[in-house]
Amino acid sequence: MIRLKRRNTAWLITMALLIGFALLAAPVSAAVQLSLIGALAVAVIASMIELGPERETLLQVLHRAPVRRRITPQAREASERAAARAGFFNRNGIVMLDIGLIAMQSGAEGLAMRRTRNISKDDDGVRPFITLHVMPEEAERQALVRYEIYNHLGEEEYVHEMKTYLREGELNLLADHQLPLAGNSGIDGTGDWDLRVYVDNNLIGMHNLMLAPSVKERRRRLSGEEKRGDSLQRRRRNLQDSVIIEEAAQPQAAQLKDLLQTAGGQARGKRPRRRGK
Repeated sequence: MIRLKRRNTAWLITMALLIGFALLAAPVSAAVQLSLIGALAVAVIASMIELGPERETLLQVLHRAPVRRRITPQAREASERAAARAGFFNRNGIVMLDIGLIAMQSGAEGLAMRRTRNISKDDDGVRPFITLHVMPEEAERQALVRYEIYNHLGEEEYVHEMKTYLREGELNLLADHQLPLAGNSGIDGTGDWDLRVYVDNNLIGMHNLMLAPSVKERRRRLSGEEKRGDSLQRRRRNLQDSVIIEEAAQPQAAQLKDLLQTAGGQARGKRPRRRGK
């Protein structure tokens, strides 16, 4: 959509008068005249025409071009997901440069912090963060930043709001509080999670993350599998000592079927003992 804007007409009229005076005051070549008229036309287009659903002028697009080159792939992906879900962010003066999570884990060498999309319940906790570039028209005011984390079932696991004073330029915003992970019995299940970030109730980013079980939980699961394996072995030994009756084949799990076939082969391979006379 293209719309005409009128707030820049004063300096455009002044520029037109200066160019007209220059053309009339002294004789200039046709090339110079065309150059001056072309410059005036470009200024009019750049400052008075709005393009696209974000209502940005060409002058604003050119001004933001260096900033947009600094947007990380994570922030670009998160912005596109947010735009697809909630529409375009209606504040052109705020650009999200980065988004992610900082995981913290205590060890023998102290507290280790890392940026990651893959967290586990071995981590002490995790904090979301964003990096914004604030334009002059949005600077020098307070904004409400809201972080939300949803689990693999779409249930809300973490909500944190913080008021931030926006200053012009780059601004790093790390959440004041963390989502506890290690020893948190309230977090059950693993898989794909989502981080959502709002600025002044506008969704600006949706970031995907992955939660994995702790080493202790993995060992517990493996020990449970070993117990089930021991039970199958005991059942196999019992089958070897008992009479095997062949019946019609029944659908069984592949692993269990293999074990039973092995047990049957071993039982049939035994020779009956002869009693001494």
